[in-house]
Amino acid sequence: MSAATKYIVTHSGNFHLDEVLAVFMLRQLSVFQNHKLIRSRKPEDFAKADIIVDVGAEFNVEKRQFDHHQKSFNEFFYDEPEKQVTKLSSAGLVYKYYGKQVITAMLKDAVLSQEQLDELYFKIYRDFIEAVDANDNGVSAYPKDVVPSYNNFNLSLASLVANMNPRWNETSGADYAAIDLKFDQCFEKTVTVIGSIFTQFIENVGYGWLPAKSIVKEAVLNRTEDNIVIFESFVNWKEHLFNIEAELGIEGKINFVIIKTSNGDIRVNTVPARLGSFEFRVGLPVALRGLRDDELSAAAGIPDGVFIHAAGFIGGARSLDSCLKLARMGIEEAQKA
Repeated sequence: MSAATKYIVTHSGNFHLDEVLAVFMLRQLSVFQNHKLIRSRKPEDFAKADIIVDVGAEFNVEKRQFDHHQKSFNEFFYDEPEKQVTKLSSAGLVYKYYGKQVITAMLKDAVLSQEQLDELYFKIYRDFIEAVDANDNGVSAYPKDVVPSYNNFNLSLASLVANMNPRWNETSGADYAAIDLKFDQCFEKTVTVIGSIFTQFIENVGYGWLPAKSIVKEAVLNRTEDNIVIFESFVNWKEHLFNIEAELGIEGKINFVIIKTSNGDIRVNTVPARLGSFEFRVGLPVALRGLRDDELSAAAGIPDGVFIHAAGFIGGARSLDSCLKLARMGIEEAQKA
């Protein structure tokens, strides 16, 4: 005899990023992988749920009830009161209680220690899930008096999901079964799209960001006396550099990063004043900015200059020695300023 059908239940009608992502994450787990989805606001459908997200007005982990709209809801990801800024949405709830299983399921080729799994768990919440929670709960990333310079509303994942709902004039009329079907079809399409974005992010973090950490730490420990870090091959270094500086008690000390790119070129990179900033700690020499090839080589006194960006944040040459000279010219200029 076949096993009884089990259901994931979420609400019908217009859908949002949080329950789309919640459903995708649940489907990565073997315990929910073969469940059918019901989108409904009917209590009789709630009663069928093996797990229910973003509807039902109940939060109970043991009963697998994960709604966050009720007045009594007061759940945060972090235990520390000072970090409790953003209440959880249905995505955050699913991630808080199933996130480590989701990570393990999605990174099948990674062998993770408990320490690494914990590190990924917090990073993925901080860098992806919390923004989903904040958007759904109306928590702004900026003070309310900040006026944006341009409209980027339609570039967010939340707006992408909003735009994947049926248009208003596709769901008019009295054929409610057809309207529900249209919403359900759009929902499933959106789960696929958002799921592919989330999968790429998880794989980038698990297969790229995590193994880069030890490489960056070794390079920082072996930096030059004038605090230039050299990488023999390309690696994503910026976030790790800031964390490792803090770990080693050398915050703000690294002046430049020299790295061989994926196509074999050698680049001199400035270090941002803070992560995500366009300002840099030490810039490449002002007089060399915007120069290329022979003109750069002659001005810098190197045989193989390639370019220095007009803004002074990156440059390159064909040899490590020339890149070191460009970086040291920048350090010398900053010391004289």
